[in-house]
Amino acid sequence: METVLRAASMYLLLMVVLKIAGRRTLLEMTSFDLILLLIISEATQQALLGNDFSVTGASLTIITLIVVDILFGMLKARFPRLDMLIDGSALILVENGHLLPERARKAGISEKDIMNSARSTAGLERLDQIKFAILEKNGKISIIPNSS
Repeated sequence: METVLRAASMYLLLMVVLKIAGRRTLLEMTSFDLILLLIISEATQQALLGNDFSVTGASLTIITLIVVDILFGMLKARFPRLDMLIDGSALILVENGHLLPERARKAGISEKDIMNSARSTAGLERLDQIKFAILEKNGKISIIPNSS
């Protein structure tokens, strides 16, 4: 039972930490982000398994993590407020070519991040060419170009 409790608690801890870190962490990773992810995964692995390196312990950990993830998915589908609390909602960052600085600052997104997304997804070069830039729940920035 210790393995199950370890897995469930690490799942919850990582969910809270990533929520606090914000959706900015879900954007394309830099080399620093990759290194951080590797260090976190190693620390998580040690916390999940403790001294139990058996196949049974690892299997139980994996099954617990998947079950907890499925349960959270079911709870989010049943309770929209929980979904909003865990995943948040889409956030408009640019409206009619104007950056909404307070929203961008709160989300940890810079104008440079928005323009990177605008260039790579819509081929846009200037902020005034963007009708809407929307930070999606998954951390990606959707760009809707001006029609003119």
